[in-house]
Amino acid sequence: MNYTTILFDPLIPWPILITLGAFSVAGIIFAAWRGLSGWALRGLAVLVILGGLAGPVYQVEDRTPLTDIVMLVEDQSASQTLSDRAEVTAAAADRLSAQIEQRDNTELRRITVEDGDGDTGTALMTVLSEALAEEPHARMAGIIALSDGQIHDMQRMPGLPAPLHLLHTGKEEDWDRRLIVRNAPGFAIIGEPITLTLRIEDQGNAPTEGEIVPLQLAIDGEPPSTFPMPVGVDVELPVTLTHGGRNVLQFTVPTAEGELTERNNAALVQINGVRDRLRVLLVSGEPHAGGRTWRNLLKSDSSVDLVHFTILRPPEKQDGVPVDELSLIAFPTRELFLEKINDFDLIIFDRYKRRGILPAIYLGNVAEYVEAGGAVLVAAGPDFATADSIYRSPLAPILPARPSARVIEERFKPAVTDLGGRHPVTSDLEQSQSWGSWMRHIEVEEPAGDVVMTGVDDGPLLVLDRVGEGRVALLASDHAWLWTRGFEGGGPQLDLLRRLAHWMMKEPELEEEALWADVSGQRMRIIRRTLGEAIGPVQITRPDGEALELEMQEVAPGRHETLYDGPMLGLYRLSQDEHEAVVGLGPAAPREFEQTIATDAVMAPAIAALRGGAYALADGLPRLRNVRAGRPAAGRGWIGLTPRDAYETRSVRQSELLPAWLVLLLTAGFLLSGWLREGRR
Repeated sequence: MNYTTILFDPLIPWPILITLGAFSVAGIIFAAWRGLSGWALRGLAVLVILGGLAGPVYQVEDRTPLTDIVMLVEDQSASQTLSDRAEVTAAAADRLSAQIEQRDNTELRRITVEDGDGDTGTALMTVLSEALAEEPHARMAGIIALSDGQIHDMQRMPGLPAPLHLLHTGKEEDWDRRLIVRNAPGFAIIGEPITLTLRIEDQGNAPTEGEIVPLQLAIDGEPPSTFPMPVGVDVELPVTLTHGGRNVLQFTVPTAEGELTERNNAALVQINGVRDRLRVLLVSGEPHAGGRTWRNLLKSDSSVDLVHFTILRPPEKQDGVPVDELSLIAFPTRELFLEKINDFDLIIFDRYKRRGILPAIYLGNVAEYVEAGGAVLVAAGPDFATADSIYRSPLAPILPARPSARVIEERFKPAVTDLGGRHPVTSDLEQSQSWGSWMRHIEVEEPAGDVVMTGVDDGPLLVLDRVGEGRVALLASDHAWLWTRGFEGGGPQLDLLRRLAHWMMKEPELEEEALWADVSGQRMRIIRRTLGEAIGPVQITRPDGEALELEMQEVAPGRHETLYDGPMLGLYRLSQDEHEAVVGLGPAAPREFEQTIATDAVMAPAIAALRGGAYALADGLPRLRNVRAGRPAAGRGWIGLTPRDAYETRSVRQSELLPAWLVLLLTAGFLLSGWLREGRR
């Protein structure tokens, strides 16, 4: 196909050429007015010269027409699976494809939009931008989107070279119910109520208003509690966490008849339970070099409230000082050991022995405190092996080992046992070969709990045990302070004692038998800590109820792990033997199901930019019509495509219309004719 045109390539700049032309025309008009002989011929000569300076060129182009491009964008995100939207979209896409392919000089680009990475929703504009970047904008005749209109990346809308039309999959009778958690803290104090604000919201053409709906709350997969809750009203719900660590709260409302989906009828909240203050009672039998070690350790933790009871003057010491002058105030032993004992999270007896200061009833109350869930740590000194030992008191039934009455005064290096290598209190400590020595070991027999460290002749040094609902620990030496002083290089005294204290206070991260998962995106790292040698597979129950089992590999002593990529967002249940855990991947209701009613409001700015249209597929498929650029591209029952008339130039031929020789010949001829005309006159 040839296309001809005349181009100009002036030999001098256009402003100068136009100025010369203006003067020339003025001169010709003046000559004509004065009636000068030969003015017309001389004027023609001037015009020929001006034409030659303009450089006219006759151009012939060999053009190949290019087809128009129409983009058909199909939304196949999760929200498009609701009701019959997927089938409606597929049928409409097939019919539109057939119509577009039957059009002359038109190509079809069929694009699909999947769910975005993570929980980013429908990224239609992102996909459209990438598709437009690969196509010449000059050939774009139109863009047709088949979607529910719930687009989550409108901020990435590209510059559109052609009209955009939306054919949405909604119906007039569509409605859905959604549970919303307005506010949820990331942390909460154990035992203190927190207030969550929830709302049940009906979207679309809901059948009723003001309905009362039963709301169910399940914490960590336990049997749920039910609360009545009105629809469309913000409700404040108090919740109290009962344990530390991660608490998974799942709120659900029953599925109503006719709603689009039940995926947004649940909300998942994960809150870390923390203790407000850890209350510790430290009872020191007498001042000694290691006493300040415990005090400094506990005072260094800002979350610990410490009450330190030290016996500075034992009753058997006779120095003539009246008893009523030994202190400024009387120490409230009765209040501490009878009335307020349950307020403490941990009681430490540091080199304490029976002296009659704490009556047997007080110590018996401590034993009951442990049975009920408290914690007692005994840091034994030489007195533990004597007749005045704290073991020979009502505390004996709860202590994890019995003294043999032998105190070993010799250098030894504490060592972690095989069991201790798997226990969270002593695992991952520095290598024991580099530890400094201790100088005293109180020999104990018949350990009832877990021996995690040994001393002289592999005798029990640190014994941990569970009694009733509580925990007890026995450290059979009072020389841990040598590590603090850096004796022979010191040792991990701070880590050891801090872990020991926090294990006794039941911190979740130090449980020796535990199952949990760390989440990163869609991947969860399932971790099982155990003191046993081998464990079975872990069972995973997905949000849709499907269950599978995975084998776990031992990555460190007492620690088994496996990786699992969750195929969907929601609540997963983990179980291994008698241990269970719940973990959430993303929200219980993903972003795709936050707004499920089809709409054209979200895409309205992009559609209006080039005067496109939005229609419901339920009303039928609109006709396709050609419209000129800049004209309205949509009307009743039709949408417009803009023909672009694009082409590719295969070759170009140019010919001069006024070559130099012709300009010279014509100019000379006109001037000579004008001169002869003037002479004849």
